[in-house]
Amino acid sequence: MEHQPYFVVVLAHSLHGRLRRIQIPQQAIYSVLILAVIGFFSVAGFAFSYARMVWKVAHYNSLRHEVDTLRARYRELQNINKQKTEQLATLQMFASEVSVAYGLERKPSSEPVDNPELMPTFRESLQEYNFLKTATLSHAFRQYAHQWQINTRPSLWPVLGRIQSPFGARTDPFSGEGAIHTGVDISAAVGTAVQATGDGVVVRAEWAGRYGRLVVIDHGNGIQSWYAHLSAFQVVAGEAVRRGDVIALSGASGHVTGPHVHYEIRMAGTPVNPYPWLSHPVLASSSANARDLLD
Repeated sequence: MEHQPYFVVVLAHSLHGRLRRIQIPQQAIYSVLILAVIGFFSVAGFAFSYARMVWKVAHYNSLRHEVDTLRARYRELQNINKQKTEQLATLQMFASEVSVAYGLERKPSSEPVDNPELMPTFRESLQEYNFLKTATLSHAFRQYAHQWQINTRPSLWPVLGRIQSPFGARTDPFSGEGAIHTGVDISAAVGTAVQATGDGVVVRAEWAGRYGRLVVIDHGNGIQSWYAHLSAFQVVAGEAVRRGDVIALSGASGHVTGPHVHYEIRMAGTPVNPYPWLSHPVLASSSANARDLLD
């Protein structure tokens, strides 16, 4: 019978001097060595995975900080672009107002006449008539142009109330994130009469998603006024309205936390701060009363 090779470990007691021999099979030694190697590589793998995870977390935090910085820069550029757009729209509006109020009188064109006779042609006579008609009406036009601009300029408060949320950057009440408020929120109980802030034509009177029931009035020269979160309409699209006319009733429709009127001024499609336009806090029951109070 063959014996398996083994190792002998001799243990000696320091006091008694007794010897003890322990036989350890060679196969057991190899098994222990193999387990030790496997354990070493396992520990090394776990250590490498942990170090890689720590590196990824640090890299993620660095990227997140960079994204936050870029997002803040983007918001800053948005604000700058909005301000430049408002300034450009304001200059365009002033240019249009000056052109309307002090429009240049166009002189009839002098075209060469084929025959040398002194009798003007029919085309020349028609041009002369149009020029004389324009010159005759120019004085009356200038007389009423300023009043017309005042009436079409949206300068009234749509309702009398406290401004709950101003124009510009704010914290969104639903998401808690930063947002741009494109108008002003004016407190008003449900059913309060909402008046047109200037002469114009109703281009929208419909449901508009987060705006709820929305009325949009076009005042000309690229200027529009928006009235949102209404409870009922008093006008329809295509209807001409005068400053002070009741166009709707206030409410809490759409994306709101409570009843109020969201009011916007848009120039060339871009929302601008409506507060400088709210120069006449007058609430009238009819356009005639509004004109009497404002004149």
